[in-house]
Amino acid sequence: MTTPEFIYKIATASAYAPARLSGHFAGMPVDAKDGYMHFSTAAQLGETLRLHFAGQADLVLLAVRSADLGAELVWEPSRGGQLFPHLYGGPLDLALIAWEAPISVDADGHCALPGDVR
Repeated sequence: MTTPEFIYKIATASAYAPARLSGHFAGMPVDAKDGYMHFSTAAQLGETLRLHFAGQADLVLLAVRSADLGAELVWEPSRGGQLFPHLYGGPLDLALIAWEAPISVDADGHCALPGDVR
């Protein structure tokens, strides 16, 4: 498997807001429950948005360079046996976020992704 340059985290604006003050993002409730932060590749984003964020507005898409996460980034099988990027070892330092963009997902699970997603 070739590691993509970027991986992506989807967050609600309300969950991400405290991170803007602290400089660290602890993740979404599912991340705390599972013990690691869930990410998706560009190819996995559409299905992740459809399955978990349909009908939600006021979301934030965070892009992080895979190489910047080091050994704490682990690729593990998940949906359909695909390898998904999971971040272990605590909150995400906001300095590692390459860019962020607001997104919304319609009721059918469709989302217009920013052109920088690759």
